Amino acid sequence: MDTQDDVLIKNRVMLVHFDSYSTALVFAKWNETLLLPAGLPASAELTSAPDEPAAAHDGEAVKAAVIERLGLNPAEVVRACDFNHWVSTETGPVRVHLLRFTTFEAPKAALEPHGGVFRPISALRGGVLVELLLAREVFNLIVGAGGGKA
Repeated sequence: MDTQDDVLIKNRVMLVHFDSYSTALVFAKWNETLLLPAGLPASAELTSAPDEPAAAHDGEAVKAAVIERLGLNPAEVVRACDFNHWVSTETGPVRVHLLRFTTFEAPKAALEPHGGVFRPISALRGGVLVELLLAREVFNLIVGAGGGKA
């Protein structure tokens, strides 16, 4: 059985919270990256999904690994199945997953012990280009869909 590190090595995860009342979308950020467990290499570029994704890219396994790593309540995190983005790197394809907190407010205290903070998209300017492109896709998916199930 793969460890959480094995699962996360070929994947990255964006964590967000959307408040449907105020329409506030905030992104979890760790230092200079929006991605867990680490940022992407500078050479990373958006690409299309492989014809047959490897088992290592399974969304539910990635969700479980993030929940375990951060000590989150599984009932408060959902995976956006319709967020299917990939990047190419020198070591192969990396799938980027989107997890969304379902809590009433963004669970700041859950991320603080791990060095994470929540930031609105307007505070992400100047970040890594590929991450900003992915953040825009998240924004379009969640806010553009009227806060749908993503």
